[in-house]
Amino acid sequence: MRDILEKNMIKSMTGYGKAECQIEKSKYCVEIRSVNGKGADVSLKTSLIPREKEVEIRKLIAQKLTRGNIDLFISKESISIDGDKQINKDVLKGYLAQIQELRSECSEFNKIDDTSLMSTLLRMPDVIESKKDELSEDEWNTLLKAINDAIDNINSFRCKEGESLYADLTEKVSNIEKYLQEVAQYEEERISQIRDRINNKLSEIKADSDGNRLEQEIIYYIEKLDINEEKVRLKQHCNYFRETLENEENPGKKLGFIAQEMGREINTMGSKANHHEIQKLVVKMKDELEKIKEQSLNIL
Repeated sequence: MRDILEKNMIKSMTGYGKAECQIEKSKYCVEIRSVNGKGADVSLKTSLIPREKEVEIRKLIAQKLTRGNIDLFISKESISIDGDKQINKDVLKGYLAQIQELRSECSEFNKIDDTSLMSTLLRMPDVIESKKDELSEDEWNTLLKAINDAIDNINSFRCKEGESLYADLTEKVSNIEKYLQEVAQYEEERISQIRDRINNKLSEIKADSDGNRLEQEIIYYIEKLDINEEKVRLKQHCNYFRETLENEENPGKKLGFIAQEMGREINTMGSKANHHEIQKLVVKMKDELEKIKEQSLNIL
């Protein structure tokens, strides 16, 4: 099975990837999360990406992740005491000049020691300001590498999830094939029951009938209820589903279409069955098929 998985490498659309980088005195954490979706719906839930780079990042994510509802998060955390804070010297000098002026005019201000004064000044509006989040070209390239690493990590996550999906889907297809094989043991009994019901109805109404004509009608009626074609087509669809799963890249949408065709054959078989044991098997096949449909929605 490992060889097959490495060959087809089906991927889940659900995934999570994370990467980090350091730019000056700040740590940037990049996270990407995805769930299933019809196309590539990329949301940049961060203000740390320069606006002129947003289109580039959306295209990059859509190209590498192909499909899904994808969210990109970037957080920034200081890793030093001063971090990304700095003193606005011009504002601080302005406050100091005003204090010196007040000291010359009012002796009460001279009683304030320099340590208390400086502590107060540093808490004044606009004295401490954050450095701008604008990134240089080299800094942007560092962050871009972290974004690419996070994309690679979510792809690895999707591959691991894909292995579980592969095993689960192939098991469910095999279950449908097993139930389909079990139908054969009831075929002869089913035909006999249909024939007996027709004869019993005729006996109840005491109808006179031409034996040859009646036999022809019974044969015609039984042929209309024949399920051999449905059984053959369902088997073919199961084989096609497995081949698509194993050989095609990003088969999710196609698998959904094949599952629909499988459902048509199972439903038709159920409507023609006229046998309670076959109906039970049809219900079991439907149950497996519903699980297949749900899982196929999550395949890339």
